[in-house]
Amino acid sequence: MQQRHLLPDEIDQLLDSESSVDVAPLLAHLDACSACVQQLADARVVCDTIEQLQHFAPSPRFTASVMAQVRVVEPWHVALTTSAQRLIPASRPMRVVMLASGSLMALGLSAGAVWLSTRPDMTLYAAGLAASRVLRALLDATGTIINDTFGQTALDALRSGSVSRAGLGGVVVVTAIGVATIGLRAAATSARRARE
Repeated sequence: MQQRHLLPDEIDQLLDSESSVDVAPLLAHLDACSACVQQLADARVVCDTIEQLQHFAPSPRFTASVMAQVRVVEPWHVALTTSAQRLIPASRPMRVVMLASGSLMALGLSAGAVWLSTRPDMTLYAAGLAASRVLRALLDATGTIINDTFGQTALDALRSGSVSRAGLGGVVVVTAIGVATIGLRAAATSARRARE
């Protein structure tokens, strides 16, 4: 009956000096098999040649440069969960304060909504008052821009409070927001291109 030769993983065990496997039976086999001795010698030559090769290490920026080219698509629910988790404070006392203040705010808004829904006349009055206050705040904030762009007459017309004039004010505000948005996008795009 012919004895089998060593398998490749058994030769690897003989080459590995740190192997925890008992190699005594493998060494005993080498005493009786010249073909396996030759295989082990060939494997040692290969290992020694590999060890003599120059070791290359990637540059410190290698990982960053590869990851910059990888497009990672994050599902919307993961992005939403991550964004929500950033809003939650890390310390327990701050979470309690946040929960208490959020609960009080929700209770106050709910009570106000119920009260306004049972009093439609007050709802209309509150809506009109809020609209006039918002319009006044917008005019105060953008008065200089409106005066410089359209003149004092347009600013006085908006301050008098007629509906058509308020509409003109809304158009002016929307135009100003649009111009600001386009300017900010252009600045962000040029900054991104400069980084690349």
